[in-house]
Amino acid sequence: MKHKSLIDAKIVSRTIGSLLFFEVAFMLFSAAVAFFYGEDDAPYLLLSAGVTFAVAVLSYFPAKTDLSKLGKREGYLIVTIIWIVFSLFGSLPFYLSGYIPSYTDAFFETISGFTTTGATILEDIERLPHGLLFWRSLMQWLGGMGIIVLSLAVLPVLGIGGMQLYVAEVPGPTKDRLRPRVTQTAKILWTTYALLTMAEALMLALGGMSLFDAVCHSFTTLSTGGYSTKNMSVAYWDSAFIQYTICAFMFIGGISFAVSYYVIFKGDFKKLVKNEEFKYYTLFFLLFSLGYSLVAIRTTDLSVEKAVREGMFQIISIMTGTGFATNDFMIRVPFIWVFLLVLMTFGGCAGSSCGGIKIVRIILLIKNSYLEFKRLLHPNAFLPVKFNGKVVNSQIVTNVLAFIVLFIVMSIFSMLVLTLFGVDFVEACGAVITCISNVGPGIGEIGPSGTYADFPAAAKWYLSFLMLTGRLEIFTVLFLLSPPFWKR
Repeated sequence: MKHKSLIDAKIVSRTIGSLLFFEVAFMLFSAAVAFFYGEDDAPYLLLSAGVTFAVAVLSYFPAKTDLSKLGKREGYLIVTIIWIVFSLFGSLPFYLSGYIPSYTDAFFETISGFTTTGATILEDIERLPHGLLFWRSLMQWLGGMGIIVLSLAVLPVLGIGGMQLYVAEVPGPTKDRLRPRVTQTAKILWTTYALLTMAEALMLALGGMSLFDAVCHSFTTLSTGGYSTKNMSVAYWDSAFIQYTICAFMFIGGISFAVSYYVIFKGDFKKLVKNEEFKYYTLFFLLFSLGYSLVAIRTTDLSVEKAVREGMFQIISIMTGTGFATNDFMIRVPFIWVFLLVLMTFGGCAGSSCGGIKIVRIILLIKNSYLEFKRLLHPNAFLPVKFNGKVVNSQIVTNVLAFIVLFIVMSIFSMLVLTLFGVDFVEACGAVITCISNVGPGIGEIGPSGTYADFPAAAKWYLSFLMLTGRLEIFTVLFLLSPPFWKR
């Protein structure tokens, strides 16, 4: 008797092929930018698009199958593979053009872009021509909302089995569905994301940025990615208006895009005011900004306004995992380094483009821990965890606790791995936390003014794995590596 395979290879191949056509389209868009500026990167973007197109055709057309039969296993496999495949082909323009001569470095830069981590090996970003800089920023914008969510928005054929893909990719312990059909939800999320991006680009251009820089920075702000077109990052523009604008949109990028949709399109501010996660997110931001600013006022010669601005900017940049910088926090007192390192793990709200643990999980952890003390006193009492006034399913609480334990264990294990590769322990701690939380800058030599260029090749590949694991929230990737996934 012939047994059916656990994984339908044709569905996987055809879906990946269809998604690669998107990458081709965006590469061609970047090539158009390169042609506009008349620089030498255009042929390499076209060549990369051609290679990607050939693979897309070979993956899509021979594998004729019904994509609506996509199951949970295929969903998890596709979501993990597509981020790797997009990074493998997305790195070609950097590698083939010679601007990043090492393929390891090119892949590291690319997966850091798609996962919106923002860790870089480039020591002179401004050396890159406009087409590659645009592609570098565009990668983060695509990765911010999610490759799969974009695909569901424009490929109705994926909508039937698309919930399997949506659940595997969208961050957070719960998944917001704004409409009964997941394709409609995806369209709404991407429309909200695109409009916010355009609004920021307009404001940055009005603030004095060139149109090119304004567009690139709006791509990497809303995606909470942090790639800049300048070596000095946002510090290049000594403009309070530009810095406050980016700060505001980083804050917005850390809010669930579903909540942003209700506020922007429906005028339903109750969704914001009554959202418990948003309240804590705002409270943490204000308290931590105040703390940073007070330390800066006490330990530096900055004016009160500049200390407050730096405090707000650095806190929301690190908290949301964007990684932009208006100053190198490594020149501040060591307390700030450690404080920011811990803050890197927080992340923003579930359903945003942020990495990290997420505010909702931190809230549920605190509430459950508090209730454990009450349960000791009243062992027979029913004391459920509540969130937004509703009882939280015990399975979600268990999921949250498991996620946080895995996050901690994986971080500690990864720090030991990096030290085996010869990385200094302090830098290993910073690199692991910043990569698994999709933040970007770490501490030590990989702070806001440093790069990962001198890391061993093995360490870069391992950190690339951590970036992917962090972006897909640990469970998706580790599920594929577990025996249960491959058993009937």
